[in-house]
Amino acid sequence: MIISNLKTKISRALFCFMFLFFANAQEGKDKANLKLVELFNEWRSFEIPPLKEGVPDYSKSTFDVRYKDYKKLRNQLESFSIDLWPVHMQVDWYLLWAEMNGYLFNYKVLKPWQRDPAFYKSIWTYKSDVPAHEGPTPHFTIELWQYNFPLNEKDRIKLLSSLKLIPKFNEEAQINLTGNARDLWIAGIRDIEKQSKILEGLNFKSGVSKDKELVIEIKNAKSSTDDFVKWLKTEALKKNGPSGIGKENYTWYQQNVHLVPMTWEDEVFLLKRELARAWSSLKLEEHRNRKLPELKPANSPSSYRKLAVNAAKELIDFLDQNQIVTVKEYFLKSLQPHLGEYIPDEKRNFFWITAHLDPKPLFSHFYHWFELERMEVEPHTNPIREKSLLYNIFDSRNEGLATAVEEFFMHAGLYDQNPRAREIVYILIAQRAARGLGSLYAHANMLTMEEAGKIHSEYTPRGWMKTEKELLLFEQQLYLRQPGYGTSYITGKYLIEEMMMEEAKNDEVNFTIKKFFDSINSIGNIPVSLGCWEMTGNPKQLKSIINSFSPLNY
Repeated sequence: MIISNLKTKISRALFCFMFLFFANAQEGKDKANLKLVELFNEWRSFEIPPLKEGVPDYSKSTFDVRYKDYKKLRNQLESFSIDLWPVHMQVDWYLLWAEMNGYLFNYKVLKPWQRDPAFYKSIWTYKSDVPAHEGPTPHFTIELWQYNFPLNEKDRIKLLSSLKLIPKFNEEAQINLTGNARDLWIAGIRDIEKQSKILEGLNFKSGVSKDKELVIEIKNAKSSTDDFVKWLKTEALKKNGPSGIGKENYTWYQQNVHLVPMTWEDEVFLLKRELARAWSSLKLEEHRNRKLPELKPANSPSSYRKLAVNAAKELIDFLDQNQIVTVKEYFLKSLQPHLGEYIPDEKRNFFWITAHLDPKPLFSHFYHWFELERMEVEPHTNPIREKSLLYNIFDSRNEGLATAVEEFFMHAGLYDQNPRAREIVYILIAQRAARGLGSLYAHANMLTMEEAGKIHSEYTPRGWMKTEKELLLFEQQLYLRQPGYGTSYITGKYLIEEMMMEEAKNDEVNFTIKKFFDSINSIGNIPVSLGCWEMTGNPKQLKSIINSFSPLNY
């Protein structure tokens, strides 16, 4: 009896100890999480530069002065002891780590405010299909696509105040732009020239011509932009330096900012492999389909509209009926504004050539719009993951997944009733591998931007990148401005394929495609290496980055 009572007391004591232990441990984790979120908010506030006469101050002196505050925030981040944290909290820590690395890299190496005139483009006429604008973007932007004309009074005041800042922003640009990156400089002039045309076009918007104050501010902004263009063209005569950041910097940036566990050489190998695979698979598809009639493009507005509407419905129904992903009501709604319209044959760029044959491959890539709508109607509950990551760190996840699903959906049976459309999928992969390969050589300063564009053009099947030059220029310029973006479509796809392998290997019997996609969606728009760790419990993609980490030597 005594022994029995003693056992009971010991059991109760042990229970109380364990309860208190886990309660204290949970309390410790909650406090750590709260402090991490507080640091995140402090960091994001710091990342916004101070204003100088109403516009962001990107002067070298200001960056130099603020570097002390950056190091304080960095020291705070590194003071956390994270080894015993749950994986999702460690992932959040690495998101801050990546962003802080991105700030440092921009300050020390990329310096878009010094090297890249396109950085000072302040007017945007379209919403990006990824969480933030592609490429380095200033903290001062006029999102013209958000305005409806004629303007209501609130929007009128907002637009007026923004237009008044353009002349000052252009003046600051001419002080800060001291770099010698010739390709970036020449290409950037086009962006500022386009801004002048956009400003001119504002005069023809409904209600603008009757608003004298608005007309004056548009005129002032356009005049300032035109002067900026003249200055850029004069300075261009002096520019003769490289625009790429070099192999070592490229590797450091990919690994420690975008958390892609690959070197420059790894990416060259992968993109060459994908380019060859896409071409050979295309030729095999064409051979298999040789007795089928060729796809005929839509030849009128009505025929294209019918083709696009049917393709959108067919895609959504396929995802739902084949249990690919949990289809939400907003999927079709978010896709409909982006179905496009009929474009005459001679004016179609690469992507709209494919869409006029069968839009489903392109609409599969428009998985982007499902994700953006999710950010609005089902925002992530974690404040660190709720909005866009800085410095396009989302690229491997968002562009990689959008590219991956083109082929995933094909293999899952999307084109069983239209086999020749499979050919389009391989052409899309080839185009993305070719353009990314060109961008790698440009960043290594082995090719100019124009020469990189030739790889992009020559290795895209059927000559479809030779039909409309504007897309070629836009893409190669973007990839030179934003290291790693041009390859993210293929590298991200590869990492997601590896993620699928690891998840399936964990529990092959119970693995389902739907659970896999739903898990990716729930994790949020974070680098694949972190998403893979959180989903599978396997940190190997991230570990390879951490094990090779060395400080940025500048």
